[in-house]
Order: sequence, then structure tokens, then C-alpha cells
Amino acid sequence: MSFVETFFNGEVFLTVLPLLLRGLGMTVALGFFCILFGSVAGLLICLARLYAPRPAQLVAIAYIDILRAIPALVVLTMIYYALPYVGVRLSGFVSAVLGLSLVLSAFSAEVFRAGIESVPRGQFEAAASLGLHPVQTMWKVVLPQAFRVAVAPTTSNWVSIVKDTSLASVVAIPELLKQATDAQALTANPTPIMAAALIYLIFLWPMVRLIGYFEARARAGRER
Repeated sequence: MSFVETFFNGEVFLTVLPLLLRGLGMTVALGFFCILFGSVAGLLICLARLYAPRPAQLVAIAYIDILRAIPALVVLTMIYYALPYVGVRLSGFVSAVLGLSLVLSAFSAEVFRAGIESVPRGQFEAAASLGLHPVQTMWKVVLPQAFRVAVAPTTSNWVSIVKDTSLASVVAIPELLKQATDAQALTANPTPIMAAALIYLIFLWPMVRLIGYFEARARAGRER
């Protein structure tokens, strides 16, 4: 067989395309919930890391350091296979969302912390002089400025976590890569893997370009 017939077989591609699209739907669902829960949790952990009482700060620091150091695959495996030993049984989908959200929250917390710490101290003092409550200061003054700094690395983290949904196959979730590997075994042809790579590229490339756009805007803002 030629290179094209082996890796880009049109007949095989059309045969497995419905299977891959179902896998893409699962990948999109996993990515959406992981981004939603992981980003919100990351912001809350960041605020605890910066402004909570000292014991809570230490807990937040430990949480961030541990989850940034442990591979996502290990986190998923521990949640899905270890928790049943202590009486907690979660479905594969819930385990995948929980595990990847925990990992994303740790990285997001550090990104948000960098964004908040980039806001000049005078902004806090000006808000206090206007009589704003600390919560109002954070919500109306600090976070809008911090998000502008954090948007590019946050989007990069989102791209990474969507790619990490491929690890959900370890908890038997039929996401895109799992469907592709199953289709490869079924057809004895690597075309499904190449097709999955193409789908990932089509799906994630706009987000990658968006990161570049945000980084360019941030550089332009610093130069003005």
C-alpha cells in the first residue's frame, strides 16, 4: 500500500467518521465542563491564596503546588480507581471532569494570581478612598484589569486541558482519541488516528491563534 492509502485512506475515513464525531462530542463536553469548573475554582483558590487567613493560604499553596506537580493521568487514575476503596464511586465522565478540573484550577490560580499582583497598589488605595468595599474593589476595579493580563495564559491553559481530555480514555470515556484508537484496531489502518489529529487541529487551531492575538494586544498595551 502507498503512503496515502495507509495513512489517509478515504474509504476508511468515511467509515469511521461517525465514530470520530461522537468522540468529538464527548471531547467538547469534557472540555466545556473542565474549563468552566476549573477556571471558577482557580479564581476562588487564587483569592484564598492571596487574601484568606494564613492557615487557608497555606492550604491553597499546598493544593496548587501538589496539583501542578502531579501528572493529570495520575490524578484521573486515583480518582477513578482509588476512591472506590474509601466508598466513593464516580462515573467515568464525572471522574474525568473532576480530575481535569482540579488540575486546571491549580494552573489557573497561579495565572490569576499573577494578573491580580500586576495591578498597581494605587488602584486598591484609590478604590478604598472612594469608599468601595473590598469585595467591590476586587470585582469592579482589580479583576477587570487582572483578566486582561491573564487572558492569554488562561486561554493557553484551556487549550492544554482540551488536549488532556484524551487522557480520559484511562477511565473508559469514549472521547475522540479513544474512538480513534478503537477504530484503528477495528480497521487495522492508522487513518483514524490521522483523522483524529486533523479534527483536533481544526478544533483547537482557532484557540491557538486567539492566544497569539491576546498576547499581541497585551504587548501593545504595555508599549503604549
